[in-house]
Amino acid sequence: MPERAPQPLGIETVEVRVLDGPNLYFPGPAIKVVLRVPALLALRRREALAVARRLGLRRAEPGRRGTTERQQFAGRVVRGAVRRVGQAAGLRRLATRVRPGSSLDEVVIAFPWRHRERGVASGEAVERTLRALLSDDPQVAERAVEDSAAWVAARGLGEAPTTITPTIPVASITGTNGKTTTTRLVAHIAMTAGLRTGWSSTSGVLVQGEVVREGDYSGPGGARAVLESPGVQIGILETARGGMLLRGMGVRHNDVSVVTNVTADHLGLQGIDTVDQLAEVKAIVTKVTRPTGWTVLNGDDPRVWAMRAGTRGRLCAFSLDSSAPALRGALDAGGRAVTVLDDAVAVLEPDGTVDRLVALTDVPMTLAGLSRHNTANALAGAAAALGLGLPRQAVVDGLRTFAPDGAHNPGRMNVYSVPPAATDSAAATVILDMAHNEDGLRALLDVARGLTAPGGRLHLGLGTGGDRTDDILANLGAMAGAEADVIHLVHKDHYLRDRTREDLESHLRRGLSRSGVGEAEVYPDEPTALAAVLPQLHDGDVLALMTHESWAELDGWLTGHGGSPDSAATVRRKVKRARGEHEDEELLAGLRAEAATDPGGVRERLATLVEAAPADPRLVYELALVTELAGDPSTAATLYARARELGLAEPLRREAVLHQGALALRAGDPQQALGLVDEIDARWSGEASVVAYRALARQGVGDASGAVADLVEALLQRAAGSQDDAFRADLHAAVAALRR
Repeated sequence: MPERAPQPLGIETVEVRVLDGPNLYFPGPAIKVVLRVPALLALRRREALAVARRLGLRRAEPGRRGTTERQQFAGRVVRGAVRRVGQAAGLRRLATRVRPGSSLDEVVIAFPWRHRERGVASGEAVERTLRALLSDDPQVAERAVEDSAAWVAARGLGEAPTTITPTIPVASITGTNGKTTTTRLVAHIAMTAGLRTGWSSTSGVLVQGEVVREGDYSGPGGARAVLESPGVQIGILETARGGMLLRGMGVRHNDVSVVTNVTADHLGLQGIDTVDQLAEVKAIVTKVTRPTGWTVLNGDDPRVWAMRAGTRGRLCAFSLDSSAPALRGALDAGGRAVTVLDDAVAVLEPDGTVDRLVALTDVPMTLAGLSRHNTANALAGAAAALGLGLPRQAVVDGLRTFAPDGAHNPGRMNVYSVPPAATDSAAATVILDMAHNEDGLRALLDVARGLTAPGGRLHLGLGTGGDRTDDILANLGAMAGAEADVIHLVHKDHYLRDRTREDLESHLRRGLSRSGVGEAEVYPDEPTALAAVLPQLHDGDVLALMTHESWAELDGWLTGHGGSPDSAATVRRKVKRARGEHEDEELLAGLRAEAATDPGGVRERLATLVEAAPADPRLVYELALVTELAGDPSTAATLYARARELGLAEPLRREAVLHQGALALRAGDPQQALGLVDEIDARWSGEASVVAYRALARQGVGDASGAVADLVEALLQRAAGSQDDAFRADLHAAVAALRR
């Protein structure tokens, strides 16, 4: 008896989705059908070939059952079925796009539609057609296409597509990070130019800065709301992946498209599992740019720059690197390039013209050039504004006046100074930022570290949404643990997205442990975290808080307690302080170099500077250094003490203490040296130089046992070998005996 063929496992429609506008598959409305087709994957070869023959498919090699090759064959079968049904229903040419689904037995097919009801019926007919083609009844299989076509034809036509054709200039802005900031910046420039401006984003729909609809309007609904607002002269549309995947774009075309970047985020949703697939989604905005318009692409992101191949718009590349190949590529194509040239935002033209718009230090959103992400957003925004035909002066004025504060860009890298009422020092800094993925967190940490004064600590309020993969959550924890000094875990219940607090926290902690962080305080929400952490801040510390759901409340709390958003000048001062720079840093560096050969001459010049600014602790400290070098230890010790009294900042403050302590040791006064070293803050008590001088001072006052104990303890803190672990307990016991 011959072996009986296995029975098909089934055909199942997972989804029939109506895409109203340009989408991943077509530049216009389409029907997307997701099918599970295990039956096609399980067919024996001769049975699979029979199905192909019924559809008129030639050269259809099915491959082995359950393989990727068989999945590709299944895609050809599905496409053939859709086309045959369309032809039988009276459609001469029916374009189709087929993609593999999220699993081996899943296939996605899309085709354009002109009438909604007929389009949906055609999508629903795919399953019944395939089932009939696989029927054990030969007559049913032969009539499969005709019966499905008749079923589709019996349905009504339904309404036509309602996608908007813009009658005003429109920019569509997308990307993984920076799209909201870039949207707000371009809108700000348009208003600066005197145009009545509407824009849509994740924070709502706004006209002239007034909210007309609250909520996430980064999809087609936001585009419609902007373009239907009375009197709007220009539309700036944030265009997120979700809207494009679920409904398509809200406009038929745009005059400018912008893609800021593409990185791993929201993977595993709506069939998008890889960064390359995500890039394909982001590229949708570039494919509907008018030939007379501009496609603005990040030349530093290879996936974004590759999108130039699919656009009809003129090319404009932006890059932080003025020598980036993408800039040359755009210019060679007759396009435009925007970059940072000699610390200024500059526009490059194909004829060699260079237009320096504005210095980076005069663009507040760049945080004195500290925020590379916002610098890139400024370049993208300037390019988009020029592409929309906005006046050059409006672009310059817009860049100068768009600030990273609650008025212009709420929730995006907002920097505050905290007053004494909230902490023990007026010099602490708070940053509120909607960092939600790895790139966003890296940008936040870069800015926070760049604002942390020498000797200060970086506190991070770590938390994100649950719609990230387990690996991304762990990576966020690892990044936080490696970069921040103190971690505070902050929950965001509104964004758990089917996770529990415990589940999300466990993955963040897994990442923290990879970076050697074993403990972190946990807070139930953002306001509780802010109120609890502020009293822990010291002079020069920074709290960077990832905020998602409570920005308005946090902003109100800070300003209500006397806090204030930092001006561009304040940020510049903080950046200089964080770098340990004096206002005359170059001069002081030159004098230090000269002091090696002419300490006496340099001492006289520094004494003149100190005489003109006697309250400047840095100048007094530099004078102390060169005075010691010139062979006057007694005066040098007095100057070191004076510099500290004037408020010398870390790390120079503890350097001054150690210099003064070393002078005391040389003068034969170990007791004074020990007292000086003990003044150093406990946060730096484990530094090698501090431990060494303390040990020398203790030995000098007759406490040799204490000196050895200090040195052994410091050594144990740095010993990490397996043999070290074997003797660690015994050595700690020996240290305890020495101290007794």
